[in-house]
Amino acid sequence: MSSFLGEFECKLDAKGRFMFPAGLKKQLDPAAQERFVLNRGFEGCLVLYPMNEWELETARFEKLNLFVAKNRKFYRQFHNGATEISMDATGRLLVPKNLSGFAEIQKEIVLFAYANRIEVWAKDKYQAVMDEDVDDFADLAEEVMGELHRDSGEGNVS
Repeated sequence: MSSFLGEFECKLDAKGRFMFPAGLKKQLDPAAQERFVLNRGFEGCLVLYPMNEWELETARFEKLNLFVAKNRKFYRQFHNGATEISMDATGRLLVPKNLSGFAEIQKEIVLFAYANRIEVWAKDKYQAVMDEDVDDFADLAEEVMGELHRDSGEGNVS
């Protein structure tokens, strides 16, 4: 599993393409072969998966019992809009119109890379989400990470 890192600002050209940043390109596993799946994400962003990571991610779905209604609903929602895209000869990726509309992307985007994925945000929406959450970050960190430290014994004073 890849572990991407970084935040990159890009601009879309008139056809909806952006130059894939060199800092991200060097983090790609050659197994991805410059092929990706772009999909709807949470909070109004898009998610870009290198093809090898998409295959690993969706392989986990084989465990879902598709006779259970909520599993089918999740499967459909997760795959809704998923589109295979490839890097062109000049290193650009095309954001399909239906997906750019979903994410309200106009011209400027932010690529936020973490874990095995790269979120694609409209720049203004990304800034709003990050500004909104900045005041709550300490509380969120305690809520999310506090239990991990208690479970591992770290940070406990006896």
